[in-house]
Amino acid sequence: MSAATQSAFAAGLFAQAPPPAGLAAWNAAVPVRRYAVYRNNVSASLAGALASRFPVAENIVGRDFFRAMADDFIRAHPPRSPVLLAYGNTFPDFVAAFEPARDLAYLPDVMRLEVARGRAYHAADVPPLDPATLASVNPEKLGDLVLAPHPAMSVLSSLHPIVTIWAMNSGERPLGPIDPWQGEHALVVRPRLTVELIPLPAAGATFFRRLAGGACLADAASAAEGESFDLSATLAVLLHSGAFSAIKEDNENEDRHHV
Repeated sequence: MSAATQSAFAAGLFAQAPPPAGLAAWNAAVPVRRYAVYRNNVSASLAGALASRFPVAENIVGRDFFRAMADDFIRAHPPRSPVLLAYGNTFPDFVAAFEPARDLAYLPDVMRLEVARGRAYHAADVPPLDPATLASVNPEKLGDLVLAPHPAMSVLSSLHPIVTIWAMNSGERPLGPIDPWQGEHALVVRPRLTVELIPLPAAGATFFRRLAGGACLADAASAAEGESFDLSATLAVLLHSGAFSAIKEDNENEDRHHV
């Protein structure tokens, strides 16, 4: 099969189009039916891969609705790699503009939380920062520390109660009314073998996000101060969450000041 035919064959799988010219079935007939079966198998496989990445979203909207969203996404954004580990990372953005789901304004952020959990699960297996190492730092130098984020760590913020919605639809807690309906923030970590989801106050999310971006402890705390920031409680989360993997060396800290 020529390269041009291969390209046409692949492109046709994601469009309602007849088989590309030059294909033939074993009985010399035009393989319309066989090509349609192949197309359906590819679509079903990719939809299954998306469902495995977004089980909570599928649980929220139902299997049929999810499959309809997935099929539209697959046609618009076919995979570019045979490795499907990251396929679907942009699915939440697609759903945000998916007209039939417009009444589920929280759904894209719940899906972004699922993406973060998936990334954490597959992140590099790096030992988290030992709390004793941080606790041993001279208090006078603590504010100047810059920490290296763990590869599994991410922080998400939403105008919707995404942590509660995720928990209710993943079996972590029973379904029930959410009152008050308000924004929630989450720290996603995988300090060892298990992905963990830690709820954060808004100030805590600001603190962790600034630290992950390269700010020193003092600057991160200063950025969060205007949001009822509880430094002691947030440092306790920092010490025990495994969100960071190391204290950056002095020369790295100096580089940060010159950026």
